[in-house]
Amino acid sequence: MRIAKLAAASLLSRKSNAVLTLMAIAISVMLLLGVERVSQETRSGFANTISGTDLIVGARSGSVNLLLYSVFHIGNPTNNITWNTYQHWANNSQVAWSVPIALGDSVRGFPVVATEPAFFEHFRYAQQQPLEFAEGQAFQRREAVIGAEVARQLSLQVGSNLIIAHGTGSISFHEHDDHPMQIAGVLERTGTPVDQAIYIGLRDLDMMHGGTDDHAHDEHEGHEHTGHEHNEDDHHEHEHQNHNTHQHHEHEGSSQVAEPPIPGISAFFVGLQSKPRAIFMQREINTYREEPLTAIMPGSTLHELWRTLSGFERALSVVSGFVLLAGLLGMLATILASLRERRREMAVLRSIGAGPGTIFTLLVSETMVLTLAGMAVGVGLLYGFIFALAPWIQSSFGIVVELSGISNAEWLRLAVVFVAGFLISLIPAWRAYRNSLSDGLSMRV
Repeated sequence: MRIAKLAAASLLSRKSNAVLTLMAIAISVMLLLGVERVSQETRSGFANTISGTDLIVGARSGSVNLLLYSVFHIGNPTNNITWNTYQHWANNSQVAWSVPIALGDSVRGFPVVATEPAFFEHFRYAQQQPLEFAEGQAFQRREAVIGAEVARQLSLQVGSNLIIAHGTGSISFHEHDDHPMQIAGVLERTGTPVDQAIYIGLRDLDMMHGGTDDHAHDEHEGHEHTGHEHNEDDHHEHEHQNHNTHQHHEHEGSSQVAEPPIPGISAFFVGLQSKPRAIFMQREINTYREEPLTAIMPGSTLHELWRTLSGFERALSVVSGFVLLAGLLGMLATILASLRERRREMAVLRSIGAGPGTIFTLLVSETMVLTLAGMAVGVGLLYGFIFALAPWIQSSFGIVVELSGISNAEWLRLAVVFVAGFLISLIPAWRAYRNSLSDGLSMRV
């Protein structure tokens, strides 16, 4: 206790140097923990991008490539899947639900995803979290649903019109201005690529690329007038084209048969009746002879993709480790530089009965006080920055950083800082011990 009071009094007598050293340690600790916190949240957000989907199926391709373009909207599919192939698997007895998607267009750099309204019912993220609407509802004919980030950056809302452009670049030289879309709904923020996507109907995408409007109108009438009987002529017209038709099993068991809304799709999401059957279903799809397909389990592929990106995480950790080392070395340099000035102080302490061991303990105590105080201030700075910058980080990078307790990995890093501070403290303490032995009661100048 006496040593602790003496160390505190000594530091107070050198407030400027002590504060600068403390802040160097605090900033180093904040960066070290900040990298770990952002890495944890990024890893968690990465794994939570899609949930509840058992399989993603696309044309023959690499698993990571399929995941990137179907979920993250990065890159392009190697080929399309025919509608007949999609229907073959959608009607499989093992499939509980399926949702097709078609890609290739954009709005000012934001990807356009053509799909069915069932997408908003079945797609899940995080821990089985459903998509919710901040305003509006799912699209119908000539309507679109936009993610939260699209709404924010393009200043769009329900009722606004938008023109979809061909291609996925931020600058397009061909716009589908003859087929304007009206926004029907805006999704709640999810922290996933959904926030940066625009969703339209498959029939609308086909129309933009030269499809006829007759079948689209038929389907539109069938959906908007649910419960009304179809015209008998329409029924017979659809019957003789049965080899190109599909059944909408998602719409409450409806037996309506309609023309394919689009000739081909980019991929489709699958939910199975029994999740343990996913591995067997994956094998069946991958060996399908009628058309080359690739089926992936998104969870395992996400982990595989994260492993390819983990090098960047390690690089950031190494950089933050060197920042911490620089802070500790700065503290060491400051204390060593002050020892020459403090030799008279040490001589006075010796004169009042302090032994070399006491001097050694005093220097270790001072260094550890600075280290512990720096760690505490660093943790405080980390939480302060998270509180202030979390909304900006989420809107700019899609990473949700929460004010949660210190994790085990962060405690481990703090322990490393504590041990490193202790080891660093031994150097000036040993120097002071040697000086006190050689100086005795009369300080050498």
